[in-house]
Amino acid sequence: MTHILLLEDDAGTANEIALELGAQGYAVTHHLRVADGLAAARGDDVDLLIVDRQLPDGEGLDLIERIRAEGRRTPALVLSALGSLDDRVRGLRAGGDDYLAKPFALVELVARVQALLRRPNETRDTRLIVGPLDLDLLGGTGRRAGRPLDLLPRELKLLDYLVRRPGRIVTRSMLLQDVWGYSFEPNSNVVDVHMGRLRRKVDAEGETQLIRNVRGRGYVFDPAV
Repeated sequence: MTHILLLEDDAGTANEIALELGAQGYAVTHHLRVADGLAAARGDDVDLLIVDRQLPDGEGLDLIERIRAEGRRTPALVLSALGSLDDRVRGLRAGGDDYLAKPFALVELVARVQALLRRPNETRDTRLIVGPLDLDLLGGTGRRAGRPLDLLPRELKLLDYLVRRPGRIVTRSMLLQDVWGYSFEPNSNVVDVHMGRLRRKVDAEGETQLIRNVRGRGYVFDPAV
C-alpha cells in the first residue's frame, strides 16, 4: 500500500485529508511538528510527503530542504495559506514538487497526489560512481578522481540528475521540472547560472570536460574520459 506522510497542524484539515486519501486506498501517517515529520520522512517506506508550511515548531519547507540535502527524492506536495507567486516559487525552490494553496478542494489534492505518484521512480541508490565522479548523496559530497567538489545541495541534485542520464541531452525545461519542480518556466536564467557554477566545479582547468553545453538545446554529461 502506498504510504503518505502528512504534516498538518490543523486537526480539521488533517482529518479531512486523511479520510479522503484513505478512501482512495492510501495509508496516511499524520504528524503535527517538523521534528516528528523529519524523523518519519527519513524512513524508506514513505512514498509521498504532504507538508504544510506553517507548523508549530517551524517552517515545513525546512524539512523538505533537509531531506533533499540528504539525497532523498521522495515527492513532496506543499500546502499553504501563503499562495502568492513568490511563495509558490519559494516552495518549489526548497525542493517541493508541487504547491497547493489553501483553501483547496479535496478532489484537486487527490489529483495532484496521483500525478506525483505517477512520476517514474528513479533508483534510490545513494552512492553513484560514474567515470571519475563519486557522489555520496546522503553525505552531500562529490569527488572527481579524488578531488573534492564542494557542491551546494542544488548543485549536487543537478549533478545527480545528469549522472543518471549519461550521453543524453538534458533540456532546461527538464531541469526546471525535475530538479526545481517548476510546472512553469520563470522569466529568469536560473538554470544557466546554476549549471555554469556546477561546470566550473566539476571541470577544472586542464581536465577533460564532463558536462557539455549543447547550444540551444541543453546539457550533456559524458563520463567517457
